[in-house]
Amino acid sequence: MLDYAGVLTDTAGGNLLLAVEAARDQGVRTALLSNAAGGGAARRAMRPYFDAVVFSGEVGVAKPEAEVYRITADLLGLPAQTCVFVDDSASNVAGAVAAGMVGVHHTSVQETRTELAALFPGILDT
Repeated sequence: MLDYAGVLTDTAGGNLLLAVEAARDQGVRTALLSNAAGGGAARRAMRPYFDAVVFSGEVGVAKPEAEVYRITADLLGLPAQTCVFVDDSASNVAGAVAAGMVGVHHTSVQETRTELAALFPGILDT
């Protein structure tokens, strides 16, 4: 699961989308989870990359509340404990961890790709 603003909108965010594509090609289920009010243009642009797209304004609960992470995991058909969540907000990452997920605090695209490659060995290369 990846956040949109601050992660995918990072100047090198396209490199993360390449990682998402590689993961999906290997059978990893992917999701976008954003605190934005609604989808619109972002939904149309991101939908091809993700199995689930969740906007807090549409589901009525926002990060870092545990329920929004569970909703997203349910849409993927996965238990929260098998999910990894990436966000540039430390409090949102902490919320995902509290919901049972592995959290990755995004500070740069390269660091995030390195962490994801460690979490998904053989699937993602840095």
